[in-house]
Amino acid sequence: PAPPGRRTRAGLPPAPRRVPGGGSLLTRSAFFARKPNYDRPNWFGVGLAFSTTAALWVLLFKQHNEDVMEYERRQKERHHKCTGCS
Repeated sequence: PAPPGRRTRAGLPPAPRRVPGGGSLLTRSAFFARKPNYDRPNWFGVGLAFSTTAALWVLLFKQHNEDVMEYERRQKERHHKCTGCS
């Protein structure tokens, strides 16, 4: 355990260096870092990223076109001068 007055930059006490009970620290992590292997790219990840990007752009253009059509329809209604409609 750390001395009572020591604190980290975040203001928290430092993590214990040993597991309580005096045993050595053995931990398992679900996440671990590996060096990237540039000789074998992850083609599934690359394809997924590009296809997702393409799908989002298609949806963006589709929504934009619908918005433009709605804007033009409202502009036309606004300038309509028919006395029989109102």
